[in-house]
Amino acid sequence: MPWKDNYTTSDEIGVRDGAVTWPQGRHMALGLTVNLNPAAKACGITAEDLAYPTWHFGVQEGLEAFLGLFERLGIKATFAVPALVAEAYGRQVEAILTAGHEIAAQGLLGEDPNLLDPGQEADHMDRAGEILKRATGAAPKGWYALPRGDDRFATGTVTDATIGLLRERGYGYFGNGLADDAPYYWISDFSKRESLLTLPYYYHFDDTFFLMFPHEGTGLERPAALKRNWRAQFLAQYRRGRYFNITVSPARSGWQHRFDDLASFLEEAMSYPGVWAASASDLAAHWQATSPTETHLQPAASIWRDYDDSLS
Repeated sequence: MPWKDNYTTSDEIGVRDGAVTWPQGRHMALGLTVNLNPAAKACGITAEDLAYPTWHFGVQEGLEAFLGLFERLGIKATFAVPALVAEAYGRQVEAILTAGHEIAAQGLLGEDPNLLDPGQEADHMDRAGEILKRATGAAPKGWYALPRGDDRFATGTVTDATIGLLRERGYGYFGNGLADDAPYYWISDFSKRESLLTLPYYYHFDDTFFLMFPHEGTGLERPAALKRNWRAQFLAQYRRGRYFNITVSPARSGWQHRFDDLASFLEEAMSYPGVWAASASDLAAHWQATSPTETHLQPAASIWRDYDDSLS
């Protein structure tokens, strides 16, 4: 079973295609993450972000279109939501939950914890969890740290302490890991064999990096390339019976011509037999049940070695 330590080191063994199974004999899992973080910068959501016209469109018309599409196709999505957004947009939160979708945490303000003072990350996590529990009626099961348009390496925002802090607070999964194309265990303490299930993410399938990026009006939008990426990766993963996730925002993919691309891709994907379009928590629960750490996580020392002339 793959494991990762701070993204980069692993046992170098991936999950073979034949070892991947899905509920009720389904052939493949399809994940859909909806990003409801309007923050434009690493500091997190500001008043300016909430006043931006595209955000207003996304959280109103765009979200309504998304929910209608998902219902028509029988898709259960996961909405990655900063606590501030959940608190401020109660009607939208209620609509998401009523439709049977999952709401996961995405920080207190959708901020980069690397900018916080020591101890603040834990405090922000606690406050975010409390707010989301009040807003949704249940503690969130998953945590996301999705990259923003200004994220230089598109890796998302975590610190060395993030995964351990999430474990301590009872989170069941971390939602955007870059180290594998199948779920894996991110080890937070190698000596204690402590880990957290991590779900795959890749920015090539995230509309943030193709629509209205790097800045609106620059003419650099690439919707055709995004749809091409979605379709090519879906077909590749379907052939192997594995997992594929896309990330979209109603402020970007909610506009009609872009929404048409999203709709046509999802319609095609759901036309294939045996596609399980599940929420992240359902996917995580299945993976933990079929590949539990007790029997499937057997970490060995990393193969990496430092040398005298190494720059690491």
